[in-house]
Amino acid sequence: MALQPGQAAPQFILISSDLKSVSLADFKGRKVVIHFFPLAFTGVCTTQLCTMRDSFGYYDGLNATILGISVDSPFTLAKFKAENNYQFDLLSDFNKEVSTAYGAIYEQFVMGLKGVSKRAAFVIDEEQQIIYAEVLEDAGQLPNFEAIAEIVK
Repeated sequence: MALQPGQAAPQFILISSDLKSVSLADFKGRKVVIHFFPLAFTGVCTTQLCTMRDSFGYYDGLNATILGISVDSPFTLAKFKAENNYQFDLLSDFNKEVSTAYGAIYEQFVMGLKGVSKRAAFVIDEEQQIIYAEVLEDAGQLPNFEAIAEIVK
């Protein structure tokens, strides 16, 4: 069942593209914008994260943290982050636990790949409650960036 606004955000600790542990609890007192994406180095995923990169300054003054999460390894994500100059952490959900907890996982993806993150966006408030949830079934679509920006504001 999909997570809804008003629910507590599932807690997690994941390894970042900088090979550090990042916990959702670290950001209590700040808003957190989480972008789940299927795979690094694919077209729509790059567009999704580049859109957040290019509007990063907008979120800067809003006491908000952006996190990108996929099932790629931390090493792949480090390369993806470096090549695209993302200013935010990319987190490896290699074991698929967080994507599953957030209801953002494909059992079957393209080319027979299993257990790939769905494209999804969540905004979590300062008290770690979900205030925006969007899980896309079609990986070719992008989240509603205007709605995300509006709710963070």
